[in-house]
Amino acid sequence: MHAAILGPLCEFLHERGDERAQGSLVFSDHRHAVAEAVVDLHNRARRGTEDLHKKEITPRTLAAIRAACARGVAVLPATGRTASGIPAAFTSIPGVRYALTSNGASVVDLTTGEQLVNQPFGTEQALEIYDLLEQSGGMMSIFIGGKSYTTRANAENHMDVVPENLKSYFRTTRIEVDDMHATLRTHAHEIEKYSMIYHDEAERDAAWRAIEAACPGVELTTSLPRNMEVNAPGVTKGSGLLALAAHLGLTRAQTMAVGDSGNDRAMIEAAGLGVAMGNATDDIRKIADATTDDNNHDGVAAAMEKYVL
Repeated sequence: MHAAILGPLCEFLHERGDERAQGSLVFSDHRHAVAEAVVDLHNRARRGTEDLHKKEITPRTLAAIRAACARGVAVLPATGRTASGIPAAFTSIPGVRYALTSNGASVVDLTTGEQLVNQPFGTEQALEIYDLLEQSGGMMSIFIGGKSYTTRANAENHMDVVPENLKSYFRTTRIEVDDMHATLRTHAHEIEKYSMIYHDEAERDAAWRAIEAACPGVELTTSLPRNMEVNAPGVTKGSGLLALAAHLGLTRAQTMAVGDSGNDRAMIEAAGLGVAMGNATDDIRKIADATTDDNNHDGVAAAMEKYVL
């Protein structure tokens, strides 16, 4: 393997008329050294219209992915979702073998199902965080062993806060249980991430402060309006990227990441070359080594063509 690229799924999957569908991608800073590429798949549209599974990969982006894979570059999605939530439009591309999921808590081999990287919570801390989040209100999803769980009560009482374009995804991918404490203890060492959606930013910010105060060091990020995501201390897309690179025998210099917002920051900082999407937030632009085009102008493809192909 010559290189790897990591980036966001939503940039690969084009959504017509949406100016803020965003994503992330990883590359090396030398064209012939790129071995691993990661792409952030999460859709954070300002005007949500359709579920991520309905989007299509543009011909230019598909051609760039195929060309990179043909050169021995590992192109993989980086997402806050579980592996089962990654659209087949991406995973069905020949040569796409790995996926970084749950914000870096897990990296899986899509061809064998093997978990190559596992960075879960400790059980007691996971239980503590659950109790705090349960009191804060909002729609809760807990990612455990590659699947997403919630309680029946939470699903019944808080589905109204989920954006319309994501409700079908939530309903079809969440496993509903009665006793979450029992589920968490049964799946000790498999608890990957908590994801919350609140009624408003003030409710989210209050919960954010409560988690920071009670559990110093945990990783807090956001990928949607009114959203908060919680990972174990030190677990980020960046740590997942570097762990996979080590597994594949690659150095940091052989990786590149493209991203657009807060939960991509660690990945962009960790990669040999960090690239900001043209529609990235200002803080991501400031830390990136380079900037590519926005999602409506095949920004991932442009970055791959410039730095990899």
